[in-house]
Amino acid sequence: MCISGDIHDAYVEYQEELVEAGLLIPLGVKGVYGRSGTFEHIIDQFENYITRNGAQFQAEVMRFPPIFNRAHYERIDHINNFPDLLGSVHSFTGRDREHMEMLRKFEAKEDWSRDLNATEVMLVPAACYPLYPTATGTLPADGRLVDLETFVFRHEPSDDPARMQIFRQREYVRLGTPEAALQHRDYWLGKSRDMLASVGLDVTPVIANDPFFGRGGRVMKATQLEQNLKYELVVPICSTEKPTAVASCNMHLDHFGVAFDIKTSDGQVAHTACVGFGLERIALALFKTHGFKVESWPAAVREILELS
Repeated sequence: MCISGDIHDAYVEYQEELVEAGLLIPLGVKGVYGRSGTFEHIIDQFENYITRNGAQFQAEVMRFPPIFNRAHYERIDHINNFPDLLGSVHSFTGRDREHMEMLRKFEAKEDWSRDLNATEVMLVPAACYPLYPTATGTLPADGRLVDLETFVFRHEPSDDPARMQIFRQREYVRLGTPEAALQHRDYWLGKSRDMLASVGLDVTPVIANDPFFGRGGRVMKATQLEQNLKYELVVPICSTEKPTAVASCNMHLDHFGVAFDIKTSDGQVAHTACVGFGLERIALALFKTHGFKVESWPAAVREILELS
């Protein structure tokens, strides 16, 4: 990602302010932080706000770990489109002799990681990915709506505090007919915009594309934009010229339905759509907008988030 010096300086400045305020705890790797109790409290309260706004739909609640089956990963074309972002879990599987050789490399400051082998799991790149393998088969007549939340990983080290390598996504995922999926996407595009605006964020919905990799990625980007499949809700955090996406509303068409043989009740390939809230980014936007002293935030915002 190319960024100008001025924007990079703004990223670094905000990161330093967050660390000085004790909200983020640097861990020596770009984009990897601990979070303070205050930071976590804001995330908890915004999540509660999401839950209240989605309660009327009585979604199934599922919580998956931040790792999932490598074989399932291989049925999704993530490795084709985002190889630069993926995370693979490796471990030592050798015997004593191999262990001694790995230790020799470790003590000699050589690359001991080459002695590790791939395990059966990958790091989750999007909260909805572990869901689709569990949905194989025929959906109920009215489809399914699932409430998800997990940590996701993207290898994207950056000085921008909003571009973390591991962060939480809260999603509502719709599985069903093309019409149901589109209705879900469009409903949450309006609802999520209203929610973010209600807590004082200067939010704008924009047609967007995923950061597809390589030559083929240019075609994928163009197709996604032409079909209006993805909208992002962006908020200025460190820059008004390059606002940050804090939520997205996406149409996947039949992509996951085909990959995992998910069918509607009439035997058609299911379509899916999701709304995803980037919880850390929303917290960072709130702190940037209202300041680091939560007790001084506007009364209306404190009331909506039920901040005591």
